[in-house]
Amino acid sequence: MSIDRTAIIHPGSEIAEDVEIGPFCTIGEHAKIGRGVRIKSHVSIDGWTEIGEECVFFPFSSIGEPPQDLKFGGEESRLIIGRSNVFREFITLNRGTEHGGGETVIGDHNFFMAYCHVAHDCRIGNHVVMANASALAGHITIGDHAIIGGLSAIHQFVRVGRYAIIGGASAVPMDVLPFCNVTGNRAKLHGLNIVGLQRHNFSEETIRELKNVYRILFRSDLLMQQAVERVSAEVADIPEVRELMNFLRESKRGICR
Repeated sequence: MSIDRTAIIHPGSEIAEDVEIGPFCTIGEHAKIGRGVRIKSHVSIDGWTEIGEECVFFPFSSIGEPPQDLKFGGEESRLIIGRSNVFREFITLNRGTEHGGGETVIGDHNFFMAYCHVAHDCRIGNHVVMANASALAGHITIGDHAIIGGLSAIHQFVRVGRYAIIGGASAVPMDVLPFCNVTGNRAKLHGLNIVGLQRHNFSEETIRELKNVYRILFRSDLLMQQAVERVSAEVADIPEVRELMNFLRESKRGICR
């Protein structure tokens, strides 16, 4: 373990033996920090925060502070972070709230660029990229391999599907379908995330069938219910098609279109 002499570590915290903690960091009483974590300098980790192995925190990050929610009454709530995540400068990650399930959860292998904000009760999957100064309001769900462009803001309770991409400086008030590309204020659909699908080695058949779904749902003159029925009748029943259609059916806020 390497701890700079200027760091302030509460004796009640749990810190693995090979953690590195740099100058002027503060670690609170209830923090649990896993093996191989590097905390560079001027980082604050507080509250009931659990950090998985091999995460890296760059200077001036604020991790596990109380949620920015007027209903929050100081109750015990958690921030749970998986392994191998990178948090660049000035990141803010808030704990959950009682009425939102009590947990903010971040998966594995995610990359958060400078000035990103993750509010209370969000759930972020794996291999997600949040570009500079993008912000999540409370209760948001982000699927695996999603990319959120810089300076984008996402409304509370929105869901972003797997392999979706949100263009820079977007305002996102509704759900974003998996495998799709949205951008703008307010965000609108701009086709499938073809480049992302190809980079992640989706088959030509899968991409072709997703194109068929997109064409029927958003490029035909059918009402949405009619389009959904036509997709069921005409498009191959493959996992990615089922995922997109189930996401659509389960949407409570409506989808970006």
